Amino acid sequence: MLGSLHFIDISIILIYFAIILWIAWWVSRGSRKNKGPRDSKDYFLAGKTAGWFVIGASLFSSNIGSEIIIGVSGAGARAEMPQANFEIIAALILILLGWVFVPFYLRSGVYTMPEFLEIRYSKACRNYLSVVSVLAYVITKISLIIFAGALVFETMGISFWTGAIITIVATGFYTVLGGLKAVIYTDMIQAFILLAGTGAVTYFGLMEIGGWDAMMNTLAESATKPENPPVEKFFNLWRPSDDTSYPWTGMLFGAPILGVWYWCTDQFIVQRTLSAKDISNARRGTLFAGFLKLLPVFIFFIPGVIAYALAQKGMLNFSLDNPDQALPAMINGFLPIGLKGLAISGLLAALMSSLSSAFNSSSTLITFVFYKQWKPQASEKELVWVGQIATLVLVVVSFLWIPFMKTLMGGGLFHYLQSVQAYISPPIAAVFLFGLFFKWINAKGAIVALWSGFALGMLRLVTEYLSKEGIIDLAPSGLLQIMLDINFLHYAIYLFIFSVLVLMIFSKMGTPKRSDLLELVTFSKEELNVKFKWSTDVGLTILLIACVLFLWFIFSPLGLIS
Repeated sequence: MLGSLHFIDISIILIYFAIILWIAWWVSRGSRKNKGPRDSKDYFLAGKTAGWFVIGASLFSSNIGSEIIIGVSGAGARAEMPQANFEIIAALILILLGWVFVPFYLRSGVYTMPEFLEIRYSKACRNYLSVVSVLAYVITKISLIIFAGALVFETMGISFWTGAIITIVATGFYTVLGGLKAVIYTDMIQAFILLAGTGAVTYFGLMEIGGWDAMMNTLAESATKPENPPVEKFFNLWRPSDDTSYPWTGMLFGAPILGVWYWCTDQFIVQRTLSAKDISNARRGTLFAGFLKLLPVFIFFIPGVIAYALAQKGMLNFSLDNPDQALPAMINGFLPIGLKGLAISGLLAALMSSLSSAFNSSSTLITFVFYKQWKPQASEKELVWVGQIATLVLVVVSFLWIPFMKTLMGGGLFHYLQSVQAYISPPIAAVFLFGLFFKWINAKGAIVALWSGFALGMLRLVTEYLSKEGIIDLAPSGLLQIMLDINFLHYAIYLFIFSVLVLMIFSKMGTPKRSDLLELVTFSKEELNVKFKWSTDVGLTILLIACVLFLWFIFSPLGLIS
C-alpha cells in the first residue's frame, strides 16, 4: 500500500503526525500558566480543567482504537451484527457513568479507581483492583492495540513489527511528553480525523458498489450459495437465546456487566471524567460520548458489509478468510487521492489515541497505587518519572503476550476482546455497583467476592487456552467441558450472580464500615429519594435512550430486514 500512495496521501499522513506532536507539545508546555515543573495533578489529571466537549471526544477516541475499528468492520464482513450491539449498549452505560458514578468519583477527590475502592472498602480491595487492572491492560488493551495496528501497517506494505514499533514510539513520545493533558487534547483532534476518514470509506464504498440497493441485491444474490450467510444476518442485532455466539439474553443482560466494568470502573476510561472542571462538564462529556458511540454501526460495521459485497462481485482484493482486513482493504482499494491519506490517518489516529490512553492510565495506576504507597515521600518530579518508566515496561510485557492472544482469537479481534472482558469484569462490577447503594456491604464481602470471581474467570480463560492449544483433552461430559460450552456472555451473567451472592453473604458475616467514613462514596437516603427535575442534561439523556431504542428496532426482525 505504501508504494501505491500518492505524494499527497503521504503528505497528509506526515501533516497528521506533525499536528498531533505539536498539539502535545503545546498543551504540555505552552498552555500551562505556571511554567515551573509539572506536578502529578497536571500530568495525570490534566490539571482538572477539561470541558465537556474535550471529555466526550476523548472518551470516544480513546475507546475507538484500531482494534475496535478493524474488529467491528470484520464483524460486518462475517455477518456478525450482534457485535455492533456492544457499541450501542455502551451509550446506555455512559449514561450510568455520568449520572451514578461520576459524582462519587469527583467528590471523593481520587486519582485512580483503586483509591476509590480503598475509601469504600479496604486497602486489600485497592491492591486487588490495581493488579487486575494492570493485567487487563496487558491482555485486553496494549497487546491488542499493538496487534491491530500491525494489521493496518501490513496493508501499507510495512512489516508487522516495524509498523507497530513506529506507532509505539510516536505515541509513547507525546504521552510521556505531556501526560493526560496531551492525551485528551490529541484525542479530541483524532476523534474527528477518525470520523472523517471512516465516513469517507463508507460513502465511497457505497458509491463503488452502486448504492445501498445495489449492495442489498448483491447480498441477496450471494445468499443463494449455501456457504454464504443470509441477508438478515447482516442487519439483525438479536439472535435466539440458544445461539452459540451472541444470544439475545447474553447481549441484553451480560453485555451491560462488561460495560459497567469498562465504562464505569476502569481507569482507562474514567480518568477522562476525573479531569473535568466540575460534575456538570463530566456528565455532559459522558452524554456526548454516548451519542458518538452510536456512530460505529454506520462507519465501522456497514463498511465491513460493503467490503463483503464488493468481494462477492470481485471488485475488491480482499480474502473472506481474514475478515478483519475488510476496512484496510477498502482504503487501499478505491479511495481517491487525498482521502486515502486521510483514512489511513484516521486508522493511525485510532491506534495512537487508544494506545496513548492505555499508556497514561496504566502509568497512573502503577505510580499512585504501587510506587507512592511504597515511597510516600516521593517528590512530584519523581512520580512523573516513575509513570514514564512504567509505560516502557508494560509495552515490553504486552509484546510478549501477543503469541498467546493469537491462540484465543478464534472469532476475530472483537470477539477476543469481549470474551476476555467477560471473565474479568463481573466481580468488579458487582463490588462497585452494590457498594454505592448498600452501606452494609463491607470489605470482607468485597475481597472474597473479588478473588473468588477472579478465580472462576481465570479458570475459564486458562482452560479455554489449554483446550485450543491441544495441551489438555477434556471429557465431553466433564465439568470443565460443560463450563467451556457455556456462552461467554451467559458465563458473565452467572459469574456476576455468583459474585453478588458471595458479596452479600460474607458482608453479613463481617462488620460494616462506619457511616461517617462512607459519606463521599455511597448514596445517602436523601440522594436515593430522587425527585424529577427537568434540565438540559435530563433532556439529552432521554434523547440518547430514544436513539438507542430506535437503532434496536431498525436492526431487528421488525425493522430493516422485514
